[in-house]
Amino acid sequence: MDEEQRFLSEAVSLARSNMEKGGRPFGAVVVKDGAVIATGVNEMARTGDPTSHAELNALRDAAKALQSLRLEGCVVYASGQPCPMCLAAMRMAGINEIAYAHSNAQAEPYGLSTSAIYAELARPITEQAMRFRHVPLEAQEQMPLYAEWQKRQQAG
Repeated sequence: MDEEQRFLSEAVSLARSNMEKGGRPFGAVVVKDGAVIATGVNEMARTGDPTSHAELNALRDAAKALQSLRLEGCVVYASGQPCPMCLAAMRMAGINEIAYAHSNAQAEPYGLSTSAIYAELARPITEQAMRFRHVPLEAQEQMPLYAEWQKRQQAG
């Protein structure tokens, strides 16, 4: 078994263990330089938090372990194809490599695929089912929010 298969097997093992505890079948492992930095399982049911996905929990723990918001050089191994939320979080954290053991096509018969969300997000924002509105407040603000943030960053 090569390294990639070993880490994917660990993610699947985490998913199976989570199922035994009543959780959903998702596990994730974050690896840097060949070493496991963090792991996570889907804890939505346990926590009541719809964002408590395996990948996000593993990212949170990896950021703590590395004491960094940036996770460049890390690889995420997941039991299932990451959903758009998890994928976006990985991109924002600087992850540039992901491997997963089970695809959305494999998840579809069990109601676990996120393909429909991916398809919806691929549409122009004005054609998506979710309603988006840009309501500028800058004229009412003393200092525009982002300008204030930049000023604080430069001062601090």
